[in-house]
Amino acid sequence: MLLLLALGIGTLAGCGVWLLLRARSFDAILGLTLLSYAVNLFIFAMGRVKVGAMPILEKGVPATLATTADPLPQALVLTAIVISFALTAVLLAIALRARQQSGSDHVDGH
Repeated sequence: MLLLLALGIGTLAGCGVWLLLRARSFDAILGLTLLSYAVNLFIFAMGRVKVGAMPILEKGVPATLATTADPLPQALVLTAIVISFALTAVLLAIALRARQQSGSDHVDGH
């Protein structure tokens, strides 16, 4: 499971970097989005991926790292998802306005 997650993170990061190096603004926005997904998955993976772990403790149950999920990476990923959605919306609005004014969606304006 962890190997599959690591391969997914690497693939998303590689595709994101490749799209960022393209000369079109839409490709750069899509690359930033893929990189943000890769970073979110990386943060989530750093919280030790556990199947069937309890996110909330109950009274009388001893709390150990083996039986509980870490809520901090989950909260960070939720916050990052909202921020990346807002960033994508703003960048798309800027890219559409730049295309309207210049007539091209090249990053350098040519």
